[in-house]
Amino acid sequence: MTIQEIYDLAIQMGIKADPRGVKGVESLLKRTKKEYDELSEKKKKFFDKESLTNPYSDTRIFVGDPKLEVKKILAGIDSDAAEVLLADRLNQKGEKIDLVIGHHPLGVSLTALHDVMDLQVDAYAQMGVPINVLHALMSERQETVKRRIHPSNHNQIIDTARLLKMPLMNLHTTWDNVGDKFMKDYLSKKSFDRVGEIIDYLTELPEYQEAIRGKNGPEIVSGSATSRAGKVAVFFTGGTNPSKEIYMELSKAGVGTLIDMHIPEEALTELKKLHMNVINAGHMASDSIGANIFFDELEKKGVEIIPCSGFIRVRRKGKQS
Repeated sequence: MTIQEIYDLAIQMGIKADPRGVKGVESLLKRTKKEYDELSEKKKKFFDKESLTNPYSDTRIFVGDPKLEVKKILAGIDSDAAEVLLADRLNQKGEKIDLVIGHHPLGVSLTALHDVMDLQVDAYAQMGVPINVLHALMSERQETVKRRIHPSNHNQIIDTARLLKMPLMNLHTTWDNVGDKFMKDYLSKKSFDRVGEIIDYLTELPEYQEAIRGKNGPEIVSGSATSRAGKVAVFFTGGTNPSKEIYMELSKAGVGTLIDMHIPEEALTELKKLHMNVINAGHMASDSIGANIFFDELEKKGVEIIPCSGFIRVRRKGKQS
């Protein structure tokens, strides 16, 4: 596969698994095209044309010829300068790595992370939160995230890859969408009376079994194993965590148990007051689920994967939900 084919496959899988549905994503792309067409020629020069076909602002190719044939990938949840240097060093030892893929955003995909967060508006609305309330609260949260990231040295890793001529990309919401759909489908196979039953079911997944061995498995951070589960909601996608106000709206909408990769402490404090059960599924293990489903597809096409940087490699071979 070429770098471009790998990238295109990730976007296709992300769209197919998107909580908004394929039609919802198509509508977003149409609105983006309309916005572009209405810009002046001067402003069009600075428009991110990639967004006309890729609805995920936090997924990009940074270094490398898109036509380059890829046979071996170094893949991690985080791909920092260390992973780029690692790939270069492994190549010196004869590994012949063609591409480094990270999950978490960097470069322009980091500075544009706030754009993809709008996905959460539709996802949370499906749980019964009024969409107008979500839109207002999410807009505030997006601005906060944008300001927080703005001063970061976001191109540092890309500069390292460019100087070493090491092909580099990151795939964020594309993988998160796939993992989110997998988890929702997985949980829909059973009904739960107690929160402890959810934990037991989660730990049947090999990613979480490995995380438990590392003392970092799924845990109940609000409520207890004997707490009544109520309506269960899982959110594994949408850029980054929403504000505590949005979490509180979920409680008002009747969500009894929230399953998230991780949750900010200030939001957890408020949810405890509302008696909402919260399960921290675990960050690296949860991110690995979407990555594994994606890399299973690449391996079918003959691409070799070397996992690193927190990525727990599990092969499902068509068994995924």
